[in-house]
Amino acid sequence: MAQIFEVHPDNPQPRLLKQAVALLQKGEVLAVPTDSSYALVCHLDDKAAADKMRRIRGVDDKHHLTLLCRDLSELANFARVDNRQFRLIKSVTPGPYTFILEASKEVPRRVSHPTRKTIGLRVPDHKALQELLALHGAPLLATTLIPPGESEPLNDAAEIRARFEHQIAAVLDAGACAMAPTTVVDLSEEEPQILREGRGDLAALGL
Repeated sequence: MAQIFEVHPDNPQPRLLKQAVALLQKGEVLAVPTDSSYALVCHLDDKAAADKMRRIRGVDDKHHLTLLCRDLSELANFARVDNRQFRLIKSVTPGPYTFILEASKEVPRRVSHPTRKTIGLRVPDHKALQELLALHGAPLLATTLIPPGESEPLNDAAEIRARFEHQIAAVLDAGACAMAPTTVVDLSEEEPQILREGRGDLAALGL
């Protein structure tokens, strides 16, 4: 049965976050809160965990997975970002936006898009998740926690545990999240394209 780590949203307990990190390093999949909805996360370099995460979501390798990064400098290590793209990303980061960018060599090819070689990247504005990323010491591979066949993300830790207790190792419970996924912006082409309108305000992008 999946564990629940109840952490304070503003002052998350390091002891509990370290237990979550230990599970990630063992190749487990966790559900974590973000500044949009809950997300499934796993270790970037663990192929089996990434495959399991896709199975839980019911998506194939053409579905963009996202790297959750601590800050813009970490994001720039995993994507090719020019000055124009960087300015746009910086203007709304951290926040509920996912940017599709050309993956750098630091990203395993098996987790980038199979033909476009792109990856989703974002810097979340959520204290508990930021602390988890800091303790983990690297970006986490993630996907919005939308159950197969459904259109809305989940935001209640108890419901997530009940529905996925045999598929994930733990739920990081810092209280309910928003019920909206991120706004997704494709920056891999010449002109930015909005792929999904979510919690991130389009006006803030100036597009």
